Amino acid sequence: MPILFDRHRLHAIFGGGKVAEIMLWEDKKLSAAVLAGFSIIWFLFEVVEYHFITLLCHILIAIMLILFVWYQAAGLIIWNTPSIHDLEIPESTLRFFCEKLSWLLKKFYDISTGKDMTLFVVTITSLWIMSAIGAYVSTLNLLYFMFLCMVTLPIMYERYESEVDYIASKGNQDVKRLFKTLDSKFLNKIPKGPVKEKRFR
Repeated sequence: MPILFDRHRLHAIFGGGKVAEIMLWEDKKLSAAVLAGFSIIWFLFEVVEYHFITLLCHILIAIMLILFVWYQAAGLIIWNTPSIHDLEIPESTLRFFCEKLSWLLKKFYDISTGKDMTLFVVTITSLWIMSAIGAYVSTLNLLYFMFLCMVTLPIMYERYESEVDYIASKGNQDVKRLFKTLDSKFLNKIPKGPVKEKRFR
């Protein structure tokens, strides 16, 4: 039976760094903290109906007050002042997100050209389903649900790997059979324009 993913492949999919450790719960405290943080943000926006600008301003005010007290107290108590380097975003993190965005754009272009007709139809169908879901579910709820899937499905897959692989292989066979039927009954019957032969001088 084919294996969908192994731990090394999952690690590579999530970038192989701190992001992978969080998503695969290798650092349980950090993963739990990130999940709690996102859950609090979702609760504030969706349940309490906090506005984004208001929350952002309150967070910045709190950070400024903490830094002010910390800096002033450092002169009275033996306490290291915060360094600007502690607030910098690592270049590797920015590079990782830029590389993933570039990869997504290239993949979108490749799919859109229609070289792989099956993948093209699956992508169009998936986007249409997501647009239908988006009409009934708020963007924040959808993003939070996707985040929950990202932090729970990989670890669930590790625990029930053989069962998931079996179901996935069966589902893959059924989908291939369905697309073969669609291809023979509908896609092959779509008229195509005559292909002009290129003349080389």
